[in-house]
Amino acid sequence: MGRTTGCRSQQRTFDGNSGTVPANADNLQNQQLESYIYIYSLDFDVLTIILRPLLLHIVAAEAVTIATTAVVIARTTRTKRGNNTSGDIMGKQKTTRKFSVAKRMIQSSDPRIKKNQDAQVVKAVAEEKKKTEAERHIPQVPTALFFSHNTALGPPYQVLIDTNFINFSIKNKLDVYRSMMDCLVAKCTPCITDCVMAELEKLGSKYRLALRLAKDPRFERLPCSHKGTYADDCLLQRCTQHRCYIVATCDRDLKRKIRKVPGVPIMYINSHKYSVERMPEAFGAPKQ
Repeated sequence: MGRTTGCRSQQRTFDGNSGTVPANADNLQNQQLESYIYIYSLDFDVLTIILRPLLLHIVAAEAVTIATTAVVIARTTRTKRGNNTSGDIMGKQKTTRKFSVAKRMIQSSDPRIKKNQDAQVVKAVAEEKKKTEAERHIPQVPTALFFSHNTALGPPYQVLIDTNFINFSIKNKLDVYRSMMDCLVAKCTPCITDCVMAELEKLGSKYRLALRLAKDPRFERLPCSHKGTYADDCLLQRCTQHRCYIVATCDRDLKRKIRKVPGVPIMYINSHKYSVERMPEAFGAPKQ
């Protein structure tokens, strides 16, 4: 009976009596290889059948271990959240009920109160009524006006003098009293209001000559009862209420405002002499 020696890569078959290699050695080697492959495949299937329950048992044990570890971690985290009072680590801060805390009270002026709502309604109605009355107000037309002709004007004429009119009269070297009489060819009464005097006093020492001229005894002094010392508004209000004045001014803005008031002539300085606007019968009126 022969025996086989060698490894997987090289195998030889010897004869027990002669010790020589037979002629059909390659065929025997192939047969042995096929038998080894079959044995190996059979052993693998057997091992799979034997080891499958063992593998399932190991996987189940590992799953139980992982689940147990997760439960322990969850319990530890919950314990930390319960012991957290400052809220620095994580989780919601534990709130406790507060005692002896003053409740927020509604103020007496809150618009949600019915009393305040009624007051607002009454106020709105009063404002609307006031606005309606203001729209219906129509200024009364003076009886001295015949269309744009003012029948109340006549000698002696009363002339309201503005601050800049006195200053420009001094610069042009015009005597206020005499130049007015030459312009209107009639007796004139220059009138100075308290507002004009206050403006001249505020101008300082530079206009002390104009202040001295305004204190002339021939000038009539008109007291003012309103607040403030703005001369333009004072002159406009006075000539609107009483249409018996001639306004003497060189201010363009004041002229523009007075032109909107019918029946009020305007005196100004033109070519080193006095001229009158909106009074064609005057001698110094500009030619149309």
